[in-house]
Amino acid sequence: MRKFLPIGIAAAVVAGVLAWSPAASADEPAPKAPPTQVRPQGRALVDGYGRTVLLHGVNNVDKDAPYVEPGDGLTITAADADLLAQHGFNTVRLGVEFDGLMPQRGVVDGAYLDRIAGVVDVLGARGIHVLLDNHQDGIGKPWGGNGFPDWATTARPQPWEPNPGFPLNYLMPSMNIAWDEIWANKDGVLDQLGTALAALATRVAGNPAVLGIELMNEPWPGSPFLTCFPNGCPEFDRTYQAAMQKLTDHVRSASATVPVYWEPNVTWNETMPSNLGNPPATPAVTDPNVAFSVHDYCIPSQLSIYLGLPGGLKAACPVQHDKTWANIDSLGSRTNRPVIVTEFGDTDADVLAATVDRADDRFVGWQYWHYSSIFGPEGGTDPFTRGVGKQLVRTYPQATAGTPGTLRFNADNGDFRYTYTPRSSSKPTEIYVSDLHYPAGYVAEVTGGHTTSPAGARIVTVEADGPGPVTVKIHRPDSDGNNLPGTAGSTSGSTGGAGS
Repeated sequence: MRKFLPIGIAAAVVAGVLAWSPAASADEPAPKAPPTQVRPQGRALVDGYGRTVLLHGVNNVDKDAPYVEPGDGLTITAADADLLAQHGFNTVRLGVEFDGLMPQRGVVDGAYLDRIAGVVDVLGARGIHVLLDNHQDGIGKPWGGNGFPDWATTARPQPWEPNPGFPLNYLMPSMNIAWDEIWANKDGVLDQLGTALAALATRVAGNPAVLGIELMNEPWPGSPFLTCFPNGCPEFDRTYQAAMQKLTDHVRSASATVPVYWEPNVTWNETMPSNLGNPPATPAVTDPNVAFSVHDYCIPSQLSIYLGLPGGLKAACPVQHDKTWANIDSLGSRTNRPVIVTEFGDTDADVLAATVDRADDRFVGWQYWHYSSIFGPEGGTDPFTRGVGKQLVRTYPQATAGTPGTLRFNADNGDFRYTYTPRSSSKPTEIYVSDLHYPAGYVAEVTGGHTTSPAGARIVTVEADGPGPVTVKIHRPDSDGNNLPGTAGSTSGSTGGAGS
């Protein structure tokens, strides 16, 4: 599901370093450094220095032509990128439309590619990694959706069909026929999409800010959709994985190494498990640069928000979150690949926390839905300073020179604790310190290592003193740093940070 939700004096001590800093300026940006290429390594993402990377960020998806035009009030500008970096976000999922890439069959729009590359450069200059998301909702314009160009399918809505709008329009017979055409590669539609994605890969080749290319957002099974309920649909997923492999092969014709992200079919959002990379139902995933994109929406809460149903429905959210995260654990463990939560969002802080706390527990990155430019024609105010913003702006380890252990953050008072086992790296561990949670400054305590950053730095850098575990605590001066959340929805062995 998707809607545009409002975001809403160092002193040495025994066992480490204790540092106090005065309150940083609210508009002080985090230090900017061009990113290195981030790639999958086992279940982890690693940077060019061999550090384990954790991603926190937002979506920015322009669904209407002309697509991706900074200054239009939606697409990220340089000022937006500064704001995101200031709040510690190090990734953006940037929407790319097939309709924009190839508005005419076989003809790629070079100007659109240039605009996409321009936004990637703006974000990359601020150390922000960009996932290029081939975004669709409801196939395309004939159904009131977006993504696929009109020429891509022959099926069309019929006069007798009611169109209830997204997402119930997925139940329209004509849309299911159109999806069947896509999975059958009728008239070469998948090959044309592959050609467009290969052109995108060529245009951004060698740009280290590119996190990867996501092949398709929220794909629908088409007419077999009922077979996905209640326990997933291995037969369709076999067809679907073959389509993802076809698109991956097209991208590989342009780049042998750019990471490619596969997303489970969208019945995942209703807690149906995926069979991607699940022999014997589907083949094992052999490309070392394939990772997975998943979503975590609480459907009862979404229905309450958008259909005006009783707010008490969100009481069912813990059950759905637990099921979704069990599916995430299964997908990551059986494929030994990284998983990123590329969409989640809610106006309720508790529902939002259910995602980010579970992600912390597993060292899984995320991208919040949705951020639109506040520097467009109508202007705006910083959305992260109100509503659920303090759940999203968090103190967290952006890059770890070692294997992550336990990560905890209290979004109410800023208490943070992180433990990792060090390994050799040419760069230290880097921890972003929230610019919203420490109005009177912060205290940083390190056991098993020491800080190397100046007092009050927005990025705390840590080096290990030896091979043993390193623990970092960051908290307000009036806190002992021990008011931390428990292991929300944890399962044994579920962490994604081992890099094995």
